[in-house]
Amino acid sequence: MQQREALAVKWSRVALTWLPFADAASAQIPLSRLLRLSLFQVSVGMVMVLLNGTLNRVMIVELGIPAWLVALMIAIPLLVAPFRAMIGHRSDVHRSVLGWKRVPYIWFGTLMQFGGLAIMPFALLLMARPELFVVGVVASSLAFLLAGTGMHVTQTAGLALAQDLVPQDRRPRAVALLYLALLVGMMVASLVIGSILADFTPTRLVQVIQSAAVLTFVLNLVALWKQEARSAAVASALTQRLPFAQVWAQFMAEPVTLRLLCAVGLGSTAFAMQDALLEPYGGEILGLTVGATTGLTGAWALGAMASFAFAGRWLDNGTDSLRIAGYGVVVGITAFLLVIFAAPLESPVTLALGSLGIGAGAGMFSVGTLTAAMALARNDTAGLALGAWGAVQTTCAGVAIAMGGILRDLISSLAVSDGLGHTLAHRATGYGTIYAIEICLLLATLVVLGPLVGQSTLTKQAADTGFGLTEFPT
Repeated sequence: MQQREALAVKWSRVALTWLPFADAASAQIPLSRLLRLSLFQVSVGMVMVLLNGTLNRVMIVELGIPAWLVALMIAIPLLVAPFRAMIGHRSDVHRSVLGWKRVPYIWFGTLMQFGGLAIMPFALLLMARPELFVVGVVASSLAFLLAGTGMHVTQTAGLALAQDLVPQDRRPRAVALLYLALLVGMMVASLVIGSILADFTPTRLVQVIQSAAVLTFVLNLVALWKQEARSAAVASALTQRLPFAQVWAQFMAEPVTLRLLCAVGLGSTAFAMQDALLEPYGGEILGLTVGATTGLTGAWALGAMASFAFAGRWLDNGTDSLRIAGYGVVVGITAFLLVIFAAPLESPVTLALGSLGIGAGAGMFSVGTLTAAMALARNDTAGLALGAWGAVQTTCAGVAIAMGGILRDLISSLAVSDGLGHTLAHRATGYGTIYAIEICLLLATLVVLGPLVGQSTLTKQAADTGFGLTEFPT
């Protein structure tokens, strides 16, 4: 018996030493329960890989669907983003006779994810048939809307539930663990889906997407099971619930809020414009397989994980959060240059390094700007600060993805028809132009972000907040 107890103690020490953010566990919510809760982030990461990675490559290359239409479809769920602030606020003040605030939102978000993924493969295959193209477009748009909206609702309410469950002193580490689960889900999903679709067939596409639908339902159900306690205050009509407009007005009254959100918008646009193009770029220009191009999403997630760890260390050491965001912008500029040079060099390794750098830059930029946004929040407006940051970030990303697809098609068609001269008469010209635009947008982000770096108010508040990713959304 003593040997068993000693062995258990040793294994617990190993877990705390090697498992990132394992110290987020507490007496109220042990590590096993926290890891189970993080499964909803794994399902969200899987859906993100499908919507933003694998499916856009399959639709453009294998099914021959125009890139502008694919980009618009991928942008549909992202355009739901302006409502994330309202979703988070509504889950904060939700009145339920069952006494649950978060469970109803997570449950219906899960159902929307499942429904969207269930009909998606058949809708996509209809688009490949000319006589049913219009029906396929309508059905595919509905599928993307359901899956994307469900993903936003589930994630927003799920992270808010984590904030409710975890004690104040463990909250940043707990949500950092949830964000890590998101990235791990993306990496695992990209590797598994890529290996299954290495030899693409329509039947395999149906099997992969519908398996993802079932797995999403199961993971979210397990994550949600017996997590939120019922509360009489939630069911009571007498509980005070502040209106959204009042909380929003308090947040926007801060003098640096607007400039910070503008920087978030510019940077998010710059990093997201290539989201629907990176895998098709690898397939069309460098001739990579479906599995190899899906691996680019895994490289992006790996870069984001590494940047998250570095950003956490820098913030703990007192580095200005917006300076970290600036580092991310510089890394992003370098990464896009690598992606551009991958075509003339015909180097898949250069493209993989560029994808890794894009993930790292986007991760540092997101962590830095979100930490600054959380530092602006008052005691009762942290959720709204998250909502504002998430709304600007994902709305701009949705618009950027649509713009990227449209501009790529227009410029590539013009280049191939010798409209830009013999030197640029190549399909890579359209992709390269998008990456060049993104570099310019990142330079503009530095201009907007620069005056905020080192401001005494933001710096002090961010230092007091620490690595306060209390509800990191994406």
